[in-house]
Amino acid sequence: MFRSEYADVPAVALPIHEAVLARAAEFGDAPALVDGTDGTTLTYEQLDRFHRRIAAALAEAGVRKGDVLALHSPNIIAFPAAFYAATRAGASVTTVHPLATPEEFAKQLGDSSARWIVTVSPLLETARRAAEIAGGVREIFVCDSAPGHRSLIDMLASAAPEPVVDIDPARDVAALPYSSGTTGTPKGVMLTHLQIATNLAQLEPAISSRPGDRVLAVLPFFHIYGLTALMKAPLRAGATVVVLPRFDLDTFLATIQNHRITNLYVAPPIVLALAKHPAVAQYDLSSLKYIVSAAAPLDARLAAACSQRLNLPPVGQAYGMTELSPGTHVVPPDALRDAPAGTVGKLIAGTEMRIVSLDDPDNDLGIGESGEILIRGPQVMKGYLGRPDATAAMIDPDGWLHTGDVGHVDADNWLFVVDRVKELIKYKGFQVAPAELEALLLTHAGIADAAVIGAYDDDGNEVPHAHVVRRLTATDLSEGEVLMYVAERVAPYKRIRKVTFIDAVPRAASGKILRRQLREPA
Repeated sequence: MFRSEYADVPAVALPIHEAVLARAAEFGDAPALVDGTDGTTLTYEQLDRFHRRIAAALAEAGVRKGDVLALHSPNIIAFPAAFYAATRAGASVTTVHPLATPEEFAKQLGDSSARWIVTVSPLLETARRAAEIAGGVREIFVCDSAPGHRSLIDMLASAAPEPVVDIDPARDVAALPYSSGTTGTPKGVMLTHLQIATNLAQLEPAISSRPGDRVLAVLPFFHIYGLTALMKAPLRAGATVVVLPRFDLDTFLATIQNHRITNLYVAPPIVLALAKHPAVAQYDLSSLKYIVSAAAPLDARLAAACSQRLNLPPVGQAYGMTELSPGTHVVPPDALRDAPAGTVGKLIAGTEMRIVSLDDPDNDLGIGESGEILIRGPQVMKGYLGRPDATAAMIDPDGWLHTGDVGHVDADNWLFVVDRVKELIKYKGFQVAPAELEALLLTHAGIADAAVIGAYDDDGNEVPHAHVVRRLTATDLSEGEVLMYVAERVAPYKRIRKVTFIDAVPRAASGKILRRQLREPA
């Protein structure tokens, strides 16, 4: 068993809005959130006051403890206020990909039993259609303004009393993001107030912001990485979060330059752009102190090329997953120059790890031996919503969460992730469940069977690659037709990027797809 080198931290038994915004009065007029496109700024005092007023208005509208509110928005400065207002009113927040189709959104609404939606006017039609399909939604609010819908802006004038909700941080769910885990279709991950707040405290000895730091929020808030690294941790510490709604390289670089960004949390595709794109040379990025990459594996050579080009310490990595609130490992900024290339870091405070044999999970492995990574600590999720069997398959009776990732530890306790036993595809950090795409492919009249695996494109991104068996009546079915069929029915990040036609999908006697047989030729 491997244990953290950091001292344990006490559990943070606070509602998440208190754990993050407890020092808002102390930070006062310091900028908390800045719109990177137009400069609109919210101070800590305003963020604290605004989220309390919105919470009062939500409670007046009927939001109660135990309700689920779906937050469906790109990164905007109103996102944190909406999130913390909902939790203060007693609701759990399920975050929704802003590019989800109405059908995908409706599945999440139905599975989570969400009764309320907060969206933005450009996405309103998608939210309306999803609510119609799912049923059970009482009201749709908007962050900006739209005819016939109450706005968060209008809620700031609410005279309703601030709700007083008896929240049990150890039991009550604060966030309900959706994850595919190691396999299968997306499932609601129940993260309690205590689990999320404690994970923030666990990360602080290794990596933390401070007042005066400026953090760029270009990774999506709806994703657990963005939610933690860009919306919770910096606001808990008094830093300034500069918000961008989407990644556009020139806008991204100009924002770093003009807002003097100091701390950058990104995914590997952004590291690739920083390392190789000629536009980078046109901007002054000298304010940057360090870069951390997570959400997907980062090639060590690419990391080195990025740091050399920007004259920065080596790009650090972090490791975790939605089911772990999400962090377990990080390369601390003060160790970036000494950490071995390719490591995802060391265990954060209060976290234990085992590396077990892939052939015999009861056999623990030692230094330098590769096996499945198991994690135990206060950040392990409460479970999957409504799926006790899936929860039991993920977390064993002793509390060890089986990550589905393969790795090894060196003599200095640095972790290296080298492979996956899980089926999940990570496209630019976003989860794509093969089973979901396979089920969709089988609805095509010309497809008899299908299997989807992850394959790497020329830029080093893992992409969905479909292996398709044509029906005898559809021998002329083309790759383009398959690609278009899927693209019309899923969010862009889930699209099939390559199709190979095969005679039969390899399966075990149990019917399980033998993906490794497909992956090896690929």
